[in-house]
Amino acid sequence: MDFITDLAYDSLAGLLYGVVGLGLMMAGFYILDLMTPGRLGHLITVERRRDAGIVVAAGMLANAAIVTSAILASDGDLGEGLAETAGFGLAGLVLLALAFFAVDRITPGSLGEILTDEHEDPAVAYVMGASLLGVGAIIAAAIS
Repeated sequence: MDFITDLAYDSLAGLLYGVVGLGLMMAGFYILDLMTPGRLGHLITVERRRDAGIVVAAGMLANAAIVTSAILASDGDLGEGLAETAGFGLAGLVLLALAFFAVDRITPGSLGEILTDEHEDPAVAYVMGASLLGVGAIIAAAIS
């Protein structure tokens, strides 16, 4: 009977951590959407804009790394672990947004507008993607 109880508890814990992680990843998407002109979903799926896709993918990966590290580092009971994961995830979202604004400040023009206008070379998207992944990795390492 202990096996079934443990399995049920672990399954519930995995589901709850998944819900928290998914919620944080969607929040990250919407934060990026707010920081760029237009609708990111439209730019990615309808206009098939590579540069917007690069930045969103990097943001999602960075956020997932932060949430994963928070889950691995959480200890104590399930409620405490979920709260730590949500707290670290929210802090990560704030820092990822700050990274976006920091790169925007040191580059000429509006980064959001550059990412969403039509051009051949998505160079700025690579820089922004690397910045987001770098910040995500730093936060993930700090959590562990």
